[in-house]
Amino acid sequence: MAWSTREIAELAGTTARTVRHYHQIGLLPEPERRSNGYKQYGVTHLIRLLRIKRLAELGVGLHTIAQLTDDEHPVETLRALDTELSEQMSRLSRARAEVTMMLEEQLATDLPPEFAVTAAVPMSDADRRLTSVLGRLLDRDDRRAYANLVASDARSQVDDDFECFAADAAEAVRHDLAVRMAAHLETLREQHPGVFELGSSDPRRFHCTVEQVSQEIYNPAQLDVLRRTTALFWQGKDRDRPSTSDPGSWASSTGVFGDIRPRHHRAAVGRACSRGWRPRHRRPIKHRLP
Repeated sequence: MAWSTREIAELAGTTARTVRHYHQIGLLPEPERRSNGYKQYGVTHLIRLLRIKRLAELGVGLHTIAQLTDDEHPVETLRALDTELSEQMSRLSRARAEVTMMLEEQLATDLPPEFAVTAAVPMSDADRRLTSVLGRLLDRDDRRAYANLVASDARSQVDDDFECFAADAAEAVRHDLAVRMAAHLETLREQHPGVFELGSSDPRRFHCTVEQVSQEIYNPAQLDVLRRTTALFWQGKDRDRPSTSDPGSWASSTGVFGDIRPRHHRAAVGRACSRGWRPRHRRPIKHRLP
């Protein structure tokens, strides 16, 4: 029995184009040709084609199939495939659980699953955007701790005042808001001391990213208030501050404890993420600010 390319493709449940492709990559040997130049396939070709199609449907790559030659029972390959499929199923299961949670909690698609508890928390557009960035920068355990703090800290008058703070606010008004924000941060520190140990595995990137985002979403007066808040909050807490003499430390790289140049407004410390944070050794740390 001899079949043409179209006929063997139909028998195997594939297409003539696929059969030709298998020839081109050396996966399926080309058959002999008739006197008229047409290929004539036999049972051996059909069995080989069926085996290729079956393994491909199971997820085995064509390169791997090519290495199996005519092995009817590629045990090791099938075991590896079984492990891979199991891992894929686990990933799909987790993905489905996250999608279900996002639907139920109405969680934004730019927030990690740990932030589901913040879905109902009132936030300004600026705070929401920065929270989204923090969700990418923070380590997983820190994301959970941060999200729990955000969810538990009720919005205050200080939040509203900062949100609508005018870019041309007077000196006295800036100082007053910074004092109130620092006091609120102190209260949060007493209630949630562990949150001041949150951070990122990449401190420099954390700082640079948060600073850049803050520059875009807050006006100059708000950034100035953030710097003032940080200075007031750490006033009298010298023994708790990380050293600025260490050239590799986050504090040294940012000048958070004395450098008051505009680009060092310390948006990352305090309200910049709608929560305050400070560095721990070589890791930056944040915490909710008003």
